[in-house]
Amino acid sequence: MASDLHPTAIVHPEAELASDVRIGPFTVIGEGTSIGSGTSVGPHAVVEHAAIGRECVIGAGAILGAAPQDAKYRGTETSVEIGDRTVIREYATVHRGTEALGRTSVGADCFLMTYVHVAHDCVLEDHVTIANMVQLAGHVHIESYASISGLCPVHQFVRIGTHAYVGGGSRVPQDVPPYTTAVGNPLKLYGINSVGLTRAGFPSEVRLQLKRAYRLLFNSDLTVAEAVRRLESAADTIPEVRRLVAFLERTERGVLA
Repeated sequence: MASDLHPTAIVHPEAELASDVRIGPFTVIGEGTSIGSGTSVGPHAVVEHAAIGRECVIGAGAILGAAPQDAKYRGTETSVEIGDRTVIREYATVHRGTEALGRTSVGADCFLMTYVHVAHDCVLEDHVTIANMVQLAGHVHIESYASISGLCPVHQFVRIGTHAYVGGGSRVPQDVPPYTTAVGNPLKLYGINSVGLTRAGFPSEVRLQLKRAYRLLFNSDLTVAEAVRRLESAADTIPEVRRLVAFLERTERGVLA
């Protein structure tokens, strides 16, 4: 049992808490929960059916593992998974999965800010940053190092690619390709996420090749399918461009242009 457990907190007898976990006032730790070493859970939070990693920070009033808001859900045992060192700020909500996937997962080193909602069966990979009041519908998949600014609703089943950036206040109805910037209503692509890629240490040659691929895909007379075939056949295609091409080939909701 956690050594720093506020006397007003309620902890389910079968919950598994590392010895140095900190639990704040009036917090409820429900059944099916495990919390790793060094994690702190703020006041008035509710955590149930969740596996939380090491050194995480859960803010005041956050709710993790509540039942999914899906009319088809009939009480199947599902869960939430939170990776190590992830920060989930005040009043954020992460609902557990449905029968479709069985879990909702947030990776390691993620940052979910105030009032973020992560719906059932979402998958957030590592190092994802989501700003205040972003609302993710069910089955959204966000790849590593993607960033979403505040006040963005994201449609169900949308995918947002690695190192992509979505500007604030944007409605996201379709997939956002890796390494790109998407802003506005209606949402549009505005080139490669040059600032983010530079900050992440991508070499100038990689950024140049991504810009050339972007122009071919979205700013040429070719259709996206034709541009994809041309990039696939290029012998000197770099891994980042191959990843961009593979993302476009797998899209189900279509991509922005």
